[in-house]
Amino acid sequence: MSLRESLRKAVASREEVEADEERVDAVKATGCTPVAQTAERRRVKVSGVIRSVVLRPRQGVPALEAELYDGSGNLVLVWLGRREIAGVEPGRRLKVEGLVCTRDGRRSMFNPRYELRPRPGE
Repeated sequence: MSLRESLRKAVASREEVEADEERVDAVKATGCTPVAQTAERRRVKVSGVIRSVVLRPRQGVPALEAELYDGSGNLVLVWLGRREIAGVEPGRRLKVEGLVCTRDGRRSMFNPRYELRPRPGE
């Protein structure tokens, strides 16, 4: 580690340190693509931590939305026809695979294949 990196880490906020850790974990530990580097209409694997989960019906159909954060950006995960998914909750680490699209100016993935990952310390 260089002196510059050491100094940057010493003065970095807790959020910056956590974002760095998420980026490293998402890319090195799981071999996934960072959210910031995902391309529209491409199938990708992304890994991160769930920040929020909301039930947001669409045209009378239940839809579960979760915000996944990997340190480089956010990805909105949408499961149509679902009210809840066991284990998909804030603070949980998740690895997802699916087609990325942009909806309302936000990167999104509909009905992704997902894998629950252990929380830190598990």
